Amino acid sequence: MNIRDKILEEIKRSNGVLNLKPCWVHRTLLPPGKRLKLNPDDLYRAGAEHGGVCERWLSSTGMADNGELTLENEGLSFVVLNGGEELVTLKDAIEAAGDTILGKDIMKTYGCLQSFAKFYDFQAPIPFHVHLLEQDAQKVGAHSKPEAYFFPYQLNAIDYHSAYTYFGLLPGTAKEDIVDCISHWGRHGDNGIVEHSAAFKLKLGTGWNIPAGILHAPGSFVTYEPQRVSDTSSFWQSMVHDKFMERELMTKFYSDDKKGDYSYIADSIDWEANLDPDFKKNHYHEPIPVKPLEEMEEEGCREEWVVYGSKDFSAKQLTVLPGQTVTIKDAAAYGLIMMEGYGTMNGIEIETPAMIGYDDITADEMYVCFDAAKKGVVIKNFSKKSPLVMLKHFGPANPDAEQFL
Repeated sequence: MNIRDKILEEIKRSNGVLNLKPCWVHRTLLPPGKRLKLNPDDLYRAGAEHGGVCERWLSSTGMADNGELTLENEGLSFVVLNGGEELVTLKDAIEAAGDTILGKDIMKTYGCLQSFAKFYDFQAPIPFHVHLLEQDAQKVGAHSKPEAYFFPYQLNAIDYHSAYTYFGLLPGTAKEDIVDCISHWGRHGDNGIVEHSAAFKLKLGTGWNIPAGILHAPGSFVTYEPQRVSDTSSFWQSMVHDKFMERELMTKFYSDDKKGDYSYIADSIDWEANLDPDFKKNHYHEPIPVKPLEEMEEEGCREEWVVYGSKDFSAKQLTVLPGQTVTIKDAAAYGLIMMEGYGTMNGIEIETPAMIGYDDITADEMYVCFDAAKKGVVIKNFSKKSPLVMLKHFGPANPDAEQFL
C-alpha cells in the first residue's frame, strides 16, 4: 500500500484526527529548562555534544538546523499509523495526501504546510537575534521566520528569574551604534548590544507577534511559538549570563562575501519596525474570545485567540469545561497540543501526560484534517472536576483569522 492510501485509511479510521509522535529538538546554545515533561533520563539522549532537549516541535514538516550535529529527521513530526505499527513523516503524508489533510485550496496555493508551532525551554534568555527578511534569506537558500509567542501557565511554574524580553531598538539608535557592537564582538565579553534595546516584562497567558527583521532576546518562560517553517537565526549578542556566543552564530546565514561586512549586516534588519516608538502597542497581544464568554460557557467551553495578526499563522486556546461535550468547528486544518485534562476527540483518546519518554507515542498531539475541522470535532472531557485545555495552531489563509489582518 502506498503512502497516500495508508494516510487516507488512517484518516478514515481516526475520523479525521491524526495522532503525531512527540518531536524533540536538541540545542547546544543554552542549558535546557527541563519543563517540557521529558523524562530527565532522556534530556541528553543524543549525547552531551548535541546539547539537551530544549524544544518540542509540533506538526512540523521542516528539519531543525543544528549544523553538523543535526540528527536524522530532527525536527520532523511523524504520523502514527494503526496505533504505532508504522510511522510516516507528516511531510511525506502531506506530499501524498495534502489535499485531504490541508484541503485542496491550501495545497493549490502553497503546495505544503507553511507553518508549525513549537515549545522552547531554556534556563536563560536567548541571545539578541534577528530572523532575516525574506529577500535576504532567499539569497542563502532559506526563508524568513516570522513568529509569535504565547506564554502558557501550565509549563511556567518556574521562570528562572528572567521573565523579560528585549524587543527592537530604542528610538534614536543609529546604524553606527549597532555596527560598533557587532564589529567589536568580544572586546569586553559582552558587546553591549542590548543597551540599545528595551526589555518588556512577560505576562503569563499573553503573547507577542514578531515579524521577521525585528531584533529580540526572548526571556526564560517556556514559550508556545507558532512560526513559518524555517530555522534560520542571526545572533547579535556576544554573551548571555556569562556564556560566550561565537561570532559564527551571527554570520551563519549571510553569504561568504558579506560575513565581514558589518554595515551590510546592520542593514539587514527592518529599521522602521525596530525603532517603532509604539512597539508594545503594535506587537503585544492579550487573548481575544472567539464569542461572548457567557455564550461559550453555556455551550460548555471557552475559546480564545492567543496568536493573531500574522498572515502566516494563528492560534487559539480551547478550554472544555468539566464533564462537558462540545462540537468545535474551524475553517481550516490545525495542529493541537494538550495542556490539561483528558477525554476524546471524534472518539480518539486525547490526554495530557505528566512525563514523556523520548521514544514514547503519546495522545497529547494531533493534527485535525480539513474536512473534520470544517464539520466540527466532538470533544468530550471525561473529568467531572477539571478542565480539558488545548492549544491549536493554524497555517496561512485561515478565514477565521483574517479579521485581524
